[in-house]
Amino acid sequence: QVQLVESGGGLVQPGGSLRLSCVTSGFTFTEHVMTWYRQAPGKDRQFIAGLGSTDVTGYYADSVKGRFTISRDNAKNMVYLQMNNLQPEDTAVYYCRAPYYDYWGQGTQVTVSS
Repeated sequence: QVQLVESGGGLVQPGGSLRLSCVTSGFTFTEHVMTWYRQAPGKDRQFIAGLGSTDVTGYYADSVKGRFTISRDNAKNMVYLQMNNLQPEDTAVYYCRAPYYDYWGQGTQVTVSS
């Protein structure tokens, strides 16, 4: 029922930028906090950003604060993650999530390398 489809990942050089998108369906998007997580090889998934249902300003893990920005478009049921000044330690699979639901999509791979 719940569906989350991430896109926008790819290979980027250190200092570069990417914008990730997440298309959602199967739940009332406008009533939910939306979040982004990431998982590096051999590591647990970690929270990186969240945004309330009608908020403009998100909240962030210290590792990405000042570099990443989460936003949402409630008319399109979409959530975004703008990632600037990417570093090799940002390499991971990135996932969007509505925390109320125990569901993970396929994610999108981000690789930061020179």
